[in-house]
Amino acid sequence: MTDKSSNIIKTGISGVVLIQRPIHGDARGFVHEPYNKKELEEATGVSFSPVQWTHAYIKPGVIKAIHTENWNKLIYPVTGILYAPIVDLRPESSTFGKVEYVTIDNTKEDTKRQALFLPSGGIGNSICVMGTEMMHYFYLIDEYWDDAKARGIAWDDPDLNIKWPVDNPILSERDKKNSTLREAFPEKFKK
Repeated sequence: MTDKSSNIIKTGISGVVLIQRPIHGDARGFVHEPYNKKELEEATGVSFSPVQWTHAYIKPGVIKAIHTENWNKLIYPVTGILYAPIVDLRPESSTFGKVEYVTIDNTKEDTKRQALFLPSGGIGNSICVMGTEMMHYFYLIDEYWDDAKARGIAWDDPDLNIKWPVDNPILSERDKKNSTLREAFPEKFKK
């Protein structure tokens, strides 16, 4: 029997948790449950009822810059190595501007695989694919995608000073034009 409390690992940003659930396998393969509604709700207090499931296929060296939307999101990279600096972009938060570094390598034959839960309301999610393997990246959200609700912060924002593991990242045109933290939240930088 698994201790359910050990399946959820809290990060330094309130509401952001790493889900690390066991694999049940034998010579035939394995079964893994990355998401359990009751367990996640007990750990975070968030009722997460996904309405959309998205699959992205991402090349090594790609950075998808710091994106924030107003919905809850559960991320599950199936292949490749995910390097994900997570940024608290909630102006009222005591950890506003804090960067939490999460690396998920679900390529290893391990006893646990990991997923990441991000609560709604201003958590910046970024993706960097490390290594040489393409990444199959799945995520569940509890609101239908609306591009008008998506915001971005510059991947190379000097105030965040994120340490990226790639020198010449592949970026979308949109991510090349994202605002800096100071441009998006000028009230946080008034003296």
